[in-house]
Amino acid sequence: MSDTLPDPLTHAEWTAALRDRRLLGQRCGACGNETAAPKAACNECGSREIETVELPTEGTVYTVTTIAVAPAAFEGGYRVAVIDLGTEGNARVTARLEADCDAEISDTVAFSDVLEVDEPVPVFG
Repeated sequence: MSDTLPDPLTHAEWTAALRDRRLLGQRCGACGNETAAPKAACNECGSREIETVELPTEGTVYTVTTIAVAPAAFEGGYRVAVIDLGTEGNARVTARLEADCDAEISDTVAFSDVLEVDEPVPVFG
């Protein structure tokens, strides 16, 4: 992927960036809210003044859970967390935690891998 940021950010470009180990998101020009996935409009104020931004690859665990009874394609016992990326616009990403990662709420984690299922999923540890 080139260093230029796609505008607008599409789902295909977002997943391609994940595969390149980059986290892309969007920032609202009207209210400053940031998201870690493509949207057509700001989910806070509804503005369509959205720009693509490169997000940090390190953050803190905002919430975490263990998936004990997993969907058919997975084995249970994996952990999923919402990671607060520490941006002014409060960007957060839902991610899988590495198998050996025992992070809890407020622990620092970093984007470390991509799990390929039907589409790429960010993995933090």
